This record gives sequence, structure tokens and C-alpha cells, in this order.
Amino acid sequence: MDKKYKDLVIIGSGPAGLAAAVYGKRAMLDEVVLEREMIGGGQIVTTERVDNYLGLYGIGGYELAEKFKEHADALQVPFLETGAETITDCGAYKEIKLENGDTIEAKAVLLATGATHKKLGAKGEEAFAGAGVSYCATCDGAFFAGKTVAVAGGGDVALEDALYLSGVCEKIYLVHRRDEFRAAKTLQEKVKNTTNIEFLPFYEIREIGGTETVEYIVLQNNQSREERKLEVSGVFIAIGMEPQSEILKGIAEMDERGYVKATEDCRTSAKGIYVAGDVRTKSLRQIITAVSDGANAVASIEQDR
Repeated sequence: MDKKYKDLVIIGSGPAGLAAAVYGKRAMLDEVVLEREMIGGGQIVTTERVDNYLGLYGIGGYELAEKFKEHADALQVPFLETGAETITDCGAYKEIKLENGDTIEAKAVLLATGATHKKLGAKGEEAFAGAGVSYCATCDGAFFAGKTVAVAGGGDVALEDALYLSGVCEKIYLVHRRDEFRAAKTLQEKVKNTTNIEFLPFYEIREIGGTETVEYIVLQNNQSREERKLEVSGVFIAIGMEPQSEILKGIAEMDERGYVKATEDCRTSAKGIYVAGDVRTKSLRQIITAVSDGANAVASIEQDR
């Protein structure tokens, strides 16, 4: 088994991980980035267009991810195409067992593995991802100006998405498998008083269809089993997120949803372990905040050396 020694091991190569890698290189840290996927970049690689990253209006998500990676490559950041299986606290250093069988000992570990959107499991959901199926209303809502869309979910995010889209789209179908929302009462009242939002209780999306982009959805009532087909141009899925934090269970403190507890300095409850991006507790999960986390994390790592 090969064993390496590093100042910093970064797990994940999305915006947070790559920003940290750039700042780590500038700080002259001996570092390495772990990425198990053949193509890094995190969630943005499946985003058709990014309109809210400062200075790069309208850039494609995949293109933006490539630019992030090119920046890291220009600084000769080393990458390993493997994931991390376990992290062991050995006092002065952390031992990271890799999926390829190797082991790395590091003074600091930065988890930047992000979070994944929960999927509906509906037919056509994967096929139309980025072509009418979206998991971020604030990212993609502008593409559906004046059109009819559906929002799936019943929590705060789903209702916030529906309200946001009500100012952009002609009509919004709010599809929820129950007749009661889990969202805050204030949000519920706003939805009820918004004329272009139609609530469809007890319905679940079974199929998302179209030719090149989304054109319709098929719903099924989970009480009567009745099916309905609605013409829509987009589907926004807001049924929750799953942080990729399993590797830190029992090591660092997490909230009830599995997000690793950390503030802007990206320090966790475990000395020498840091988190950045969507995997940590935060109110806004966007590309720009993930990049900021990467920079802040390295600043903390430098201070703690």
C-alpha cells in the first residue's frame, strides 16, 4: 500500500474544492485534490447556463467548470482520480484511506464533496435534466419567462421557488403529494394569495416528457389514482438535498439533515478538518458562495498551522 504525506488533502473538485486548491497553491501548501468522478466540477457541469456568477454572464455550466479546472491546472495542482473511504484522526495528522487502496497522511483535510438534489424518480427526469428539468429556480427561472412550469415539493424551498417563479412565469403548478405543506405559515399564505400559482394536492409526477425539451408532465393522484397530463415548459424539483458528508459521521458535528456544522471560517468541531461549499451549514448554496468557502477554508488552514 502506497503512503503519501501532504499539508492538505482536498476531497472533491467542485467550485469549493478547486478554489481551495488555487488558494492552497498560492499559500505554498503541499496539497492534492481527490475526485472520484471522471469529470469534476460538481453540480455546475449539468447546468445549461449560469447567469449569476459575477463577470461571466450566460456562461455554460460545463464551460465554467472547465475554466475552474484550467486555473488549477495552470498552477500545477495535483489531482488523484479516486475518492476517500475513511478519515482517521491520528492526533498531529489525519490518515485518509483512498478507494484505490493507497493511504495519505495530512495535516489538514478539507471536505468539499457538496450535496446532491433528491430525485423524484419520475420517468424522463434524468433524460431532461438541463433541458427543462431544474433543481434551482433562482439559477434557471429566467429561462422560463412567460411560460408555464411545475414545481414539485411542499417544503420552504418549494414554496419559495414557486413564489420566485410567479414573478417570472405565466403560470405555476405547485405539485405536492400531500394536502398540507411543511413550509412556514407565512410562505403558505403568500402562495395562497398568488393568483398564478395553482396548488395540486395529493399529486405526484410520474412522467416528464417532450422532444428535445420538456413539453408535458403526467401526474397521478395518490388517493384516487386519477392521472392528469399538463402542458409545461419546465419542471422545478425541490424535494430536498442530501449532503455528501458520510465520511465525517462520528468525527465532526452535523445538523439533523447531515450538513457539517461550520461558519464562514469553514472550521469544524474536529481539529484539522474543514468543510467548504454545499456540504456545510449555510443559508445560501450557490457557485459564488462555494468559491468563497474555498478561499476562507485555506485562510483558516494557514492560521491553524
